[in-house]
Amino acid sequence: MTAAERSSRWARRFVFAGAVFLVVWQVGELAGIARRSGVTLGLLGFVFHTVFGKAYSLVPTYFDRDLATTRLMPVQFGLSIAGTALLAVDGAFPNSAVASVDVPAGAAGAILWAGGVAVFLGTIGWTIRDNLSGAATGTGEHNADRRAVDRLANLFVPVALLYLGVGSYALLAAETGLPVLADGYPPRGTHLLAAGSGALLVFAVGFRLLPRFLVAAPSRLLVALVLPAGALGPALLAADLPAGRWFRAGAVLQALAVGGFALAFWLLYVQSDRCRVGFYGVLAATLAGVLAVALGLAFAVDAPTTDLVSAHRRLTVLGFLGLTIVGVSYQFYPPGVGTFPGAGDRTALVAIALLFGGLLVEVGGLALDATLVVAAGRVAGVAGAATHCFLLAGLFRERYG
Repeated sequence: MTAAERSSRWARRFVFAGAVFLVVWQVGELAGIARRSGVTLGLLGFVFHTVFGKAYSLVPTYFDRDLATTRLMPVQFGLSIAGTALLAVDGAFPNSAVASVDVPAGAAGAILWAGGVAVFLGTIGWTIRDNLSGAATGTGEHNADRRAVDRLANLFVPVALLYLGVGSYALLAAETGLPVLADGYPPRGTHLLAAGSGALLVFAVGFRLLPRFLVAAPSRLLVALVLPAGALGPALLAADLPAGRWFRAGAVLQALAVGGFALAFWLLYVQSDRCRVGFYGVLAATLAGVLAVALGLAFAVDAPTTDLVSAHRRLTVLGFLGLTIVGVSYQFYPPGVGTFPGAGDRTALVAIALLFGGLLVEVGGLALDATLVVAAGRVAGVAGAATHCFLLAGLFRERYG
């Protein structure tokens, strides 16, 4: 097996693991799982396992390099899966321990997670070590007009990776007794991971991927606005949570970043004559993102209720990050090429509709304090997650064995 084949195989395993975590997360939310476990399953499990898989494939290409080694991908896979699972268990059962070594599950999970992140960052970092600015883009002559945007997008990928490292350290320190960042307030680390790493990677990679998918040119003004705002905003948010002037400044910058990205994608979509089912996922994601940052701006003015914080979290992780992942997944793994029962764009559209529609119903229920409405939305979310996982499983089995 060649290095490229091995990399592709393990990338798919990371992506499928993310889809499985999505199902487990949605079932857990329906069952009333603890918030900490939900964040772990959604952000570390679903979002970042998918990010790891696609980053191994895309980042070296975008930086005009070959992945330094594929041998460590299975090592990271095992560390990240086990770490996420233990952290989720600890969130649900706070005083649990790993029986064989009598170590708290949270500490063991954080150590394993941090080890997996270290392997990932080390592999990607060594791959692009001589091109950290991203000046070499691998952009061909036929796309020469895209090089300016590609270089600017590349410049922010290392920033997003830095956020991943710092956010993972914050999680590790909180669980193991290492020196904490600031006061160790857990949402600081969550914002570094979700907004700093996850959202910034959506912006940076998205400005390279999406214009090519849509065969359209992004607004350079919006690219130049979104990327710096998306890089600085999370640091200010995390530094001053849950309130304060820097928090308000960070909320404004994050709103500019997400709103600008949404506008950039909508303009690309209008320009394009292509119609792909995955685009509906990204459209839904941008709408959810706008709602999420609107709530964030409201939090900067007035202290939120617990239900509104939950709505913001769901709109961010499942809505903006999650639906972007689902939509882009259908570009890389087109459902229409499958021949197994249920394969096709219609099923993919059902998955997107269930996830997005269920999310809107759930958020509405949280805003109105209507428990049955929240439950109905989460039932739809479970169905959407299961449909997405079913599609990926069928496509991977049929096309790759």
